[in-house]
Amino acid sequence: MPDAAQTLDAPAIPLTYARKGGEGGGRGFGGGGDGDGDAGDERRRRNHRAAMTAIWFTLAPVSMFFMAFASAYVVRESLGGDWQPLVLPPLMWVNTAILLGSSAALELARRRLDDAQGLQRWLFAATLLGVGFLAGQTVAWMGLAARGVYLASNPSHSFFYVITVAHALHLLIGVVALGYVTWLGARGRVSPARRTAVDVTAVYWHFMDGLWIFLFLLLSVWR
Repeated sequence: MPDAAQTLDAPAIPLTYARKGGEGGGRGFGGGGDGDGDAGDERRRRNHRAAMTAIWFTLAPVSMFFMAFASAYVVRESLGGDWQPLVLPPLMWVNTAILLGSSAALELARRRLDDAQGLQRWLFAATLLGVGFLAGQTVAWMGLAARGVYLASNPSHSFFYVITVAHALHLLIGVVALGYVTWLGARGRVSPARRTAVDVTAVYWHFMDGLWIFLFLLLSVWR
């Protein structure tokens, strides 16, 4: 029969192992944790629905913000007087194509959630194109400034800068979100079961894309 000293000196590994096994709830290797089993799947579905609802509620005031500017633009233009239509730089057509390409790349990424390399490649492409759009807008603004088109030059110029800069700032938030999900993809933390971050980012990004198409047509056609 072992004495008391031998009993106290016995390794505690079996006890620790038993506790870890108990945390798994008997679901085998990889059991337990966050998100395994039917309960975890249901929790992920609830979180996904909540996140999607939240992003749409977030985009509602953004829509109202830009619709207010669009309405003011139309009303001010109809007053005539000192209104001088602004001819948009041709580069802005290129920027629009780049932004559309970014949305396409993001959709291709969403279709490859079970392909880590494909997912990461297309997420990176979407992010890069988003940065390219912002860089192109900056070049367009600088080109207009070189031509003497400033914020206070004319009411139409003021509306142009305010609308395009406001959109660019909102799009910058999307670029940050894209960078984040790209980082998640690189770490292998995005999968068909864990797609909430990608879906929420895609909704925001596509919304900003569609919003830009509307604003671009407003500035280029309604003038």
